[in-house]
Amino acid sequence: MDKMAPFHHLNPHILQNPTLNHNHNHNHKPHKSQSFTSLALAHSVTDTTSPETPILASLHSSSWKVSSSMISEITSLNSVKAVHAQIIKLSNKPSWDTIGKSLITYYLEFGDFKSAAMVILFLGFSRNHLIWDWNSFLQEFTRFGGDTHDILVVFRDFHCGGVVFDSKVLALVLRICARLMDLWLGVEIHACLIKRGFVLDLYLNSALINFYGSCWGIESANQLFDEMPDTEDPLWNEVIMANLRNKRWMEALELFQDMNMSGGKVYSGTIVKVLQTCVKMGALNEGKQIHGFVLRCGLEFNLSICNSLISMYSKNDRLELARIVFESMRDRNLSSWNSIISGYAGLGCLNDARNVFHEMEVSGVRPDIVTWNCLLSGHSLHGSYKEVLNILQRMQGVGLRLNSGSITSVIKAVIKLGFINMGKEIHGYVIRNVLDNDVYVGTSLLDMYVKNNCLINARVVFNNMKKRNIFAWNSLISGYSYKGLFEDAEKLLSQMKKEGIKPDLVTWNCLVSGYSMWGCSKEALAVIHRIRSFGLTPNVVSWTALISGCSQNGSYRDSFEFFIQMLEEGIKPNSATISSLLRTCAGLSLLQKGEEIHCLSIKDGFTEDIYVGTALIDMYGKSGKLKYAHKVFRKIQNKTLASWNCMIMGFAIYGFGREVIALFDEMCGVGVQPDSITFTAILSGCKNAGLVDEGWKYFDGMSMYYNIIPTIEHYSCMVDLLGRAGYLDEAWDFIRNMPLKPDATIWGALLGSCKIHNNIEYAEFAAKKLFELEPHNSANYVLMMNLYAISNRWEDVERVKDLMGVLGVKNLRVWSWIQIDCKIHFFSAEGKPHPDAGEIYFELYNLVSEMKKVGYVLDVSCVYQNIDEVEKDKVLLSHTEKLAITYGLMKMKSSTPIRVIKNTRMCTDCHTAARYMSLVRNHEIIIKDGIRFHHFRVGKCSCNDCW
Repeated sequence: MDKMAPFHHLNPHILQNPTLNHNHNHNHKPHKSQSFTSLALAHSVTDTTSPETPILASLHSSSWKVSSSMISEITSLNSVKAVHAQIIKLSNKPSWDTIGKSLITYYLEFGDFKSAAMVILFLGFSRNHLIWDWNSFLQEFTRFGGDTHDILVVFRDFHCGGVVFDSKVLALVLRICARLMDLWLGVEIHACLIKRGFVLDLYLNSALINFYGSCWGIESANQLFDEMPDTEDPLWNEVIMANLRNKRWMEALELFQDMNMSGGKVYSGTIVKVLQTCVKMGALNEGKQIHGFVLRCGLEFNLSICNSLISMYSKNDRLELARIVFESMRDRNLSSWNSIISGYAGLGCLNDARNVFHEMEVSGVRPDIVTWNCLLSGHSLHGSYKEVLNILQRMQGVGLRLNSGSITSVIKAVIKLGFINMGKEIHGYVIRNVLDNDVYVGTSLLDMYVKNNCLINARVVFNNMKKRNIFAWNSLISGYSYKGLFEDAEKLLSQMKKEGIKPDLVTWNCLVSGYSMWGCSKEALAVIHRIRSFGLTPNVVSWTALISGCSQNGSYRDSFEFFIQMLEEGIKPNSATISSLLRTCAGLSLLQKGEEIHCLSIKDGFTEDIYVGTALIDMYGKSGKLKYAHKVFRKIQNKTLASWNCMIMGFAIYGFGREVIALFDEMCGVGVQPDSITFTAILSGCKNAGLVDEGWKYFDGMSMYYNIIPTIEHYSCMVDLLGRAGYLDEAWDFIRNMPLKPDATIWGALLGSCKIHNNIEYAEFAAKKLFELEPHNSANYVLMMNLYAISNRWEDVERVKDLMGVLGVKNLRVWSWIQIDCKIHFFSAEGKPHPDAGEIYFELYNLVSEMKKVGYVLDVSCVYQNIDEVEKDKVLLSHTEKLAITYGLMKMKSSTPIRVIKNTRMCTDCHTAARYMSLVRNHEIIIKDGIRFHHFRVGKCSCNDCW
């Protein structure tokens, strides 16, 4: 017992008295039987007029024997006490194992928890064993509403009365101390045992390890174990489990290994828990070693162990090994099937999961809610949202009641599919089945309404939630922020603080993102400073939210400035930051800056990130370097739908229609399902390449083969395709018969086509609609003026000008720019001219002379001013893209392509001039106008003059 000495320091005063420290008179120590008899007699009932009198009479009979029929006559607490008292008086005692359980049960039923505790403890010491194991008794005790502290109170009373309990009762009390975190009672029991020289047996040692591990830290439990003279198998298992409960996983694995080396017997329950630890740690090698141990010990057919092995291998991405274990099992229970199905579904092997599910049904094992939820969560997690709804329908077909896990998976699919009406039906089901009290269900419903812009419904759900976690608050605050309702968001933030919930970084980051998205950069930066005032540190997510919001809002310059501030704060960018910056470069077509960020992503190891890869495709595509975009695309290993869409759109804006179709076929060939964005890209490719038949094919095939309902964007593409190809009547009929109400994009496409084909009739109708829908969009007025100018209808040109004046519509400022040696040179139709304007015009006139020699003729129809021909020539030569190209030819001596960015659509003359410039100077020219790219090479354009 000397090895126990180190534990005495916990309370040295305890050792002064071998009994527990209580304010009781300990001089009188009744006999054990007398003590318990006095207890029982104190509960006896002497009122002979009570309904229990017949029972008492039967108990006094000399031939009385305790029978189940007599026990069944008990109807009240008094009758229980009466029976208890009479049993003790009898010399012929019944079997305490039988009657004891009955008495305890009746005391519990009638709410006398103290008496129930007295019976269980007394029988434990008097019979030298517990008639119930401690866990079962505690479960019954708490199930009836008892407070487990009462058991400790009774124990103290007995102990102070001189009762000396055996090890099993003491072990029970120690385990209760561990459960209730009664730190000092357990230590006092330990101290008393040491003082009396009590020989500690397995039950007590196991209970002590559990107690110290729960109440005094795992180091104390491990120390106690190390000081034990005999470490038998139960103690090994106990200390391993104690370490696992305290998340000391490495120590638990080391103890498991030591036990194995010492020849100890590991319980199957311990093996199961250790395998679960291998899952948490991602410790595949250790899990394999335990599997080998299981095989050596002949435990390979233990159901629980096999199920844990399946889970361990599945969670460590080794499904083939999980399947081997599954197939080797002699017997499989429901948990076995659920484990393998969960493994397949969790890792995205959805076909395998469905096949095993079918095999399970054929085997006669009925799937339970866990099985179905594995399928639901797997399909939801891996983007197979429509299949989630099919599984839901099957679940309802077999009459299965959904639980909170089912609901959250289904709601996620509903959010992704945008099926708000179905979401409302799910909400109704939740209310009818009283699932709305579940905090996860409530938060999921709240998130669904927020992401479908139903903030009123979201607020109703929020207000009705009995328990709100931080996720619920953050979801609603983000909803208000992203809608620009900052006053509501700030009020909710204040309410959150009043209710004692501390905002976390996610809360603040939602506000940062919302402010920056709505162009409130100063307010967003102010939130960053507010984060610090609340004792938090803005992290990379905070700054990325600021940068990303500015990028989405078109505040590209701000996004770069904030990125520099972020670096100055010592915060390293992550993949999301890099993706946002690349989107900024794409928006401005800043190729050189985009290439610098590409180098940064390589340096920091972000090139393998799918989002960075997709952003690089977008950046290179929109910066006039399509070959590099395609090169990045081919290097991506696991391409997402977004990656395919981005590359398809890249080909589309360059007018490479055949490449668009080929890439779409390749995408479908590898099993990637297209979405509505894919078809927008395909139709754009057909439109820019003049592929009318192919356009009709894919437009009709959207709903027929892919179950995708065409949106207004798809109808706009078709109008543009038909109109540009000269089928204006067909385009007009198409608009009149479309199921959606035509918007500005539809009429704008028709007006643009009318300009190309000089059709005044349809143009005037389209312009009238546009003037109503977009009264302040100057581009529509300019198009009509161009069209009237071509037809020499100068009065109509003036009429449109007057209309613009009345409405206060100003012409869009037209500009072009080119980047040379990291410097951007800006050319504007108004304002300050370029410093080298004289040299540029001199070079341009010389260039035009060369171009005229090979057939170039200025197209004065592009000038809608009523001036003479000479003046029209001068106006044409002052177009900003011509000046930018000329400056590029002057300054860029290498073979690097000239890249010019223009904010409006090119006129016909500038397009023709660019073709001739590329021919006479043998230089590639890439122009990005307001709609698409034009790649000029040796007198030809990638658009084949279909634009």
